[in-house]
This record gives sequence, structure tokens and C-alpha cells, in this order.
Amino acid sequence: MNRAFRDILLLTVACLVTTVSIWIPHYLRLNNFYGLDFSNGFNILYQNYDGLEYVVIAKSWYDPGLIAQIPQSLPSFYFPSHFPGYPFFIWLLAPLLGYLKSMLFISQLFTVLSVLTFYKLVKDFKLTTQPFWLSLVFIFLPARWIGVHSVASPEPLFVFFTIAAIYSFLKFDHFGGWRWIILTGIFGALAQLTRPPGILLFIALTIYAAIKYWSHNRGIDVVKILKTKISYLPLMLIPLALLAVFYLFQTRLNNFWAYFNTGDNIHLLFPPYQVFNKDQFWVGDIWLEDLIYIYILGFLAGIKLFTGNLRSVGIFILIYLLAGISIAHRDISRYLLPIAPFVLIAYEKVLISKEFKIVLAILAIGLYLYTQNFLLSNTAPINNLLDFN
Repeated sequence: MNRAFRDILLLTVACLVTTVSIWIPHYLRLNNFYGLDFSNGFNILYQNYDGLEYVVIAKSWYDPGLIAQIPQSLPSFYFPSHFPGYPFFIWLLAPLLGYLKSMLFISQLFTVLSVLTFYKLVKDFKLTTQPFWLSLVFIFLPARWIGVHSVASPEPLFVFFTIAAIYSFLKFDHFGGWRWIILTGIFGALAQLTRPPGILLFIALTIYAAIKYWSHNRGIDVVKILKTKISYLPLMLIPLALLAVFYLFQTRLNNFWAYFNTGDNIHLLFPPYQVFNKDQFWVGDIWLEDLIYIYILGFLAGIKLFTGNLRSVGIFILIYLLAGISIAHRDISRYLLPIAPFVLIAYEKVLISKEFKIVLAILAIGLYLYTQNFLLSNTAPINNLLDFN
């Protein structure tokens, strides 16, 4: 067994063991585990936001008439805030597993794929001397990631497609070849079909291409500009995917701009930093010091990579964060998950140190309890889950 295969196998097992360890007290309905009450059972995991909303989409494909037949309290105009990538995979597997099991299975599958693709990224580009350990860290950090990949959510898909797109782009940037830029466009388009911020990947890579051109060329050379544009043409698949989603809304809801008419689900506000206003609907809290640390670590990581040998990744982090500081929502850590693996790369020298390994061991129980505490409360008020299966 070669080392790479062994690492892949162990990382897969680590992902699955982590999830099962989260699920066990729910399955056993423990009524007092470390003071936490799991007596409501496994259904809590199905009810965690926003999994069931994606099931509604998978069953209705945004059709208002079909949505009305599913017992839930949300209006049909709300659902375009959720993009169709994750519901498509739920719909694909539902005939085999049912809708509820499908949404959990897909999250686990793409979590494993995210970790393995991250491993390939850091190993192939020699971004760390310990690719296995850094990939293992990615299973557990950031802490919000554990909860997200333990239940039904689109984030594992979005994170996987984003890492795959970045990996393909770096291959193209370092070695050339149409195959890699086409794969970048395909994975970027799939990311866009999964979550609205996918367009930020297109913006970041386009800015990087422009910077690279101007740094290598003085003056305006029309021929070189045209060649550059043609080289990066597959990136246009990303905005085309966004247009495809909007066209789907037009056909199903007769509203091309339905995403922008979903009520209070567009959390981008100007001026930025309105998350530090407790009166914002999705904030309601004054205990927000952790967000400052998230922003510090994120911006510092972006600048480190931009000034180092991963300029394109640094631009992606910085573009994503510039949008992130305009999000007025308490759950910033979830919104910023797509940049988390690249932030880990920026701090890899600290993360592979012996001191950090000791710290992670000390915090292991805390990470576990943080996740369980969150999952027990982050639930939708659903009376009968069978209505969704």
C-alpha cells in the first residue's frame, strides 16, 4: 500500500468516524450526555436548517403549486434563495434512499470529496510538508464546518466544487493545457449552481488573469489581449450557470429576478459591517467579538497568499471577505466556509507544529460539545418528517 493511498483511506475513515461520533448520542436518544439532552433522537439531524428546504425544492423544483402541497410554513417566493445544485443530487438519489437519507448521504459524500481534494491540492503543489495532517485538521476546523458536514447542507458540495476549481486553475496557471481551464470552468459552474457566492470565484480568477497580463506586458497589445481572453474563456461557464439558474426561476416562477425577491434572505448590505448592529434581523446579538478574529485571520491569510506564491488564491480569499464584511448575519462563520481550506494553507506552518497538535487535542472535547450544542438548537419546527420523504 503506497503512502498516498493509505492517506486517502485514513482520511475517508476519519471523516466518517467524525460524523458517526456526532450521530451516536442522537441515535441512542441519550437524555443526559455532558448535560445535553438527545432524547428527541435522530430526527433532530434531519430537521437542522436548511436541509428540509432543499428537500422541498427537490420535490417541487420551485413550482408554487407543488410547494403548497408540502406541509411547511414558508412561502414559495422564499425558495429561490436556495440554488438547485444540492436539490438535484437529493432528487437523483431519492428513488434509492428517500429524500431524507439522500440529503444526509450527499453531505457525507461531498465532505469526503472535499477533504480528499484538499489533500491532493496541498500534496501536488507542495503547500505543506505534512499534507495528511493538514487535511486531517480540515475535517475539524473551522469548528462550524463540523456541524455543517454532520447534517444536510449544501456547503460540502460548494466547498468541494470550489477546491476542485482552484486546483484545476492552479494546474492551468502552472502548466497550461486546455483540459485544466475547462475543468476550472466546469467546477466553477457547479459551485455557482450550488450557492449564490459562486460568482465570486469568477470575479477573483478574472481579476487574477488581468493582473497577470498587465504584470507581464507593457502597453496594450491587442493580439495578446485576445489570446489571453481566449485562454480564460471557459471561466465564462460560471456566469452562464448563474444565468441558467435565473432562467429556471423564470420558467418556474415567471420571475427571472426571483432570487432578489425572497424577502430578508439577501444579507448583503451597504455600508459594510452592519453585522455589528444587534437590531439587524439576522443578528440580534451583542456578543460578536469572535467575528473580529474571523476577519483578522481571513484578511491576513488572503494577504499572505497574495504576496506569496498563491496570488490567485489570495485574491479569492480577499474578494470573498470583501463580500463577507457586508453580510449582516450572525452566522458569518458558515458563510465564509468556502475560503476556510485556503486559510488553513496560509497558516500551515503553525497548524503542523507540535504545539498546535497539543492544542487541538486539548480542544477536541470542546469542538465536539460546541457542535452538539449547536445542532440540538438549530432545528426547523416540523411536525411530521414523513411529509418530506
